[in-house]
Amino acid sequence: MRGSNQSSVSEFLLLALSRQPQQQQQLLFLLFLIMYLATVLGNLLIILAIGTDSRLHTPMYFFLSNLSFVDVCFSSTTVPKVLAIHILRSQAISFSGCLTQLYFLCVFAVMDNFLLAVMAYDRYVAICHPLHYTTKMTHQLCVLMVAGSWVTANLNVLLHTLLMARLSFCADNTIPHFFCDVTPLLKLSCSDTHLNELMILTEGAVIMVTPFVCILVSYTRITSAVLRVSSSRGRWKAFSTCGSHLAVVCLFYGTIIAVYFNPLSAHSSEKDTAATVLYTVVTPMLNPFIYSLRNRDLKGALRKVVQRRTSSV
Repeated sequence: MRGSNQSSVSEFLLLALSRQPQQQQQLLFLLFLIMYLATVLGNLLIILAIGTDSRLHTPMYFFLSNLSFVDVCFSSTTVPKVLAIHILRSQAISFSGCLTQLYFLCVFAVMDNFLLAVMAYDRYVAICHPLHYTTKMTHQLCVLMVAGSWVTANLNVLLHTLLMARLSFCADNTIPHFFCDVTPLLKLSCSDTHLNELMILTEGAVIMVTPFVCILVSYTRITSAVLRVSSSRGRWKAFSTCGSHLAVVCLFYGTIIAVYFNPLSAHSSEKDTAATVLYTVVTPMLNPFIYSLRNRDLKGALRKVVQRRTSSV
């Protein structure tokens, strides 16, 4: 079967939560459900608040609304399937369905990556070049950066998905994971996966590392500018905002690097599952709290949205 273009496997089995005792399965199901509902509700409220409040029609909130949309989609590619597996007791996912889930999961992961970098650049311009902010961060540039991110993400992920589709999967079709991910699929393949691994460690690394470097450069310059501020209150406010953003950046990039940019021999299913839960479920849930609930303007807009909805009921 090595070198064949056809796969003899028509479906995969996602072990998901089934490896845990029954009581732990029920607890994990409840946790996944609560985190997913919190992710969807929190991020949709942000999108609604930004869309209905004209004061929030600025580049920063434009990027934040896009990040919230991506986070909802990101969690929705994996968590509903986990919940369905637990409820329906059916672990099967078709070969095409597995590749489709992999495609959209990676697209939204790359978009998260790009949007974090774009938001860091936006803060850099706002803090380091405040007098030129409105002329530099025009609406056209913001739209172009987001649209360019979508195009780049889709082209990048399409390459990796096509490389995955050419592989053969012979006998073992059990995935010790709660979704179709790159690493467990490569381990199951009975084809030569060196090209896939090479592209992940080269082209994939460039796509992920370049925005990360841009974030580090932006925040290095922001830190330098903030340290020159005479007001201690102003410095603390800026550092507090930067610290929150960098916490999400470290959590997001740390888990992705640990999962994807290591040789296959260095991976274990338990560690990979724990790491992927952090960036596919936990991080999208935390983003509304970190980026929004600390923001006075957005909290005011959210309060208006909630009051408007309760008064209309």
